[in-house]
Amino acid sequence: MSRSITVGLDGSAESRAAADWAAREAVLRELPVRLVHVWEPVPEPMAAPPAGSREDLVREAAETLRLAHPGVPVTAEQRTGTAVAELVRAARDAVLLVLGSRALSGLRGFLVGSVGQAVIARTTTPVVVVRAGEQAADEHLPDPVGPPSTATAYRPVVLGLDTDRPDGTPLAFAFEAARLRGGALHVVHGSAPAPYHGYGLDAGTHPYDDLARRRAARLGEVLRPWRERYPGVEVVETSRTGSPADRLLDAARDASLLVVGRRVRHRPVGAHIGAVTHAVLHHAAVPVAVVAHE
Repeated sequence: MSRSITVGLDGSAESRAAADWAAREAVLRELPVRLVHVWEPVPEPMAAPPAGSREDLVREAAETLRLAHPGVPVTAEQRTGTAVAELVRAARDAVLLVLGSRALSGLRGFLVGSVGQAVIARTTTPVVVVRAGEQAADEHLPDPVGPPSTATAYRPVVLGLDTDRPDGTPLAFAFEAARLRGGALHVVHGSAPAPYHGYGLDAGTHPYDDLARRRAARLGEVLRPWRERYPGVEVVETSRTGSPADRLLDAARDASLLVVGRRVRHRPVGAHIGAVTHAVLHHAAVPVAVVAHE
């Protein structure tokens, strides 16, 4: 694997925001950035932009990124084919694939297109989705005496964790992201109890107290070895009853990055990213990292 961060570039404001985020992440990880632009041939008589304009787009994007981040090596390439297939192929040689997503007008959230969803569902490389307008200062805590800047500490990283089927891949990604940023990691577990859970309880007993305690204890058990592996990362555990997606979105309002897992589904057709991942991709106001795991 080539240790680089790859960006899907199409010239849009969202892809430029994705490229800038990728360069900032490259500084933290000490990695180069690779910009990939995919040209999908169109049938005649549909108009196609001349090859020169496509080359200018890629070259100008690379030059802009080099000027903004002079310490980051930046390369660029053009590919011909379908966007999904070429981006999935490019992701195989990357540590991260970064994609842009349009911000929903008047709402806090993403508009993740079919290409982005299909790429996420088909690659095992972690994919970070960045909305248009995302800026470096958004990842940092507010400055109490001045305008937003990158001089303050990073906002926490938030991880959504399924304690029934915990996997080390999203955990490792989230802990490493928090370590690189020198910030805290907020681990959130949310689930709705079965409707029959309260039957047969003694009078005066809250139907969810025992369940909540057991889930909190389970969360602590899952995180214990990771706390030992990353002693410098402050970990905040949250286990609450309720929609997992809603709990994650609430926690991510003040985050620098939201990390969710995606189970790899070995099916011949269809793109599946999971209900929780789908929800946070469309409604989170911060960059979302989708980490595939078995």
